[in-house]
Amino acid sequence: MLEEPFSIGSTPFHKRDPKVKLLSATAISLVLAVSSSMLVAGVGCIITAVLLLLSKPDPGLLFKRIFHVNIFTLFLWITLPLTYGGETIHFLFLNPSLDGIRLAMLISLKSNGILFCFIALIATSSTAALGHGMTQLGVPQKLSFLLLFSYRQLFVIQQEYQRLQRAALLRGFTPKNSLHTYRTYSHLFGMTLVKSWNRAERVQQAMVLRGFQGKLIPLNQQKSTRVDYYFLLTMLFLSLLLATLSFISISQYSP
Repeated sequence: MLEEPFSIGSTPFHKRDPKVKLLSATAISLVLAVSSSMLVAGVGCIITAVLLLLSKPDPGLLFKRIFHVNIFTLFLWITLPLTYGGETIHFLFLNPSLDGIRLAMLISLKSNGILFCFIALIATSSTAALGHGMTQLGVPQKLSFLLLFSYRQLFVIQQEYQRLQRAALLRGFTPKNSLHTYRTYSHLFGMTLVKSWNRAERVQQAMVLRGFQGKLIPLNQQKSTRVDYYFLLTMLFLSLLLATLSFISISQYSP
């Protein structure tokens, strides 16, 4: 089954209303995404790293997520300094570009800052809670339904694939580098999609028979408290601080 390991915990981040965390993560990540200031990216990465530590994630899972993201940034560190152009420096037998190094550093800080922000604020809530939180924030219900039902369908696809894979193994199928193996996997993937489609139709029919009228009612609907509003104000203040640092950096370089 697909898991949500970061959503399990008892820290203040886990207890906050998903609506508040969605707004907070959106504000901070937008400032980091649109800013081109190294100062903002560095300070933002530090702030989000502190938020991430306060959410107390599992270290093994956290390092795994960070490693997956930084594989892409490692590729940028290899290519940008050698292809960006501009002023260069001599390093061993290479002449990397200073502008390329700066751009690779900027992208690395911004991407890791946004990753830390999303793990600390978004991943500490379940997908179902986030979907209902989006609806409460005024997001169109179709988008919320798309998130919730897509997430639900992932479990169905995974179950059908595992069931068909076990059936193939019980019939003596052994994967090899052969045409028979490729043909078997293609049939496996095709039947997985067909069976998951049939399961989705049965789920829709069951919902209609139970009176579904286009509105999902959560079993545990969390309400915002005074602490949630204080938390939101703090996060908005941090995003405003980062935006202010961005304007200060621009004014320093302006003629």
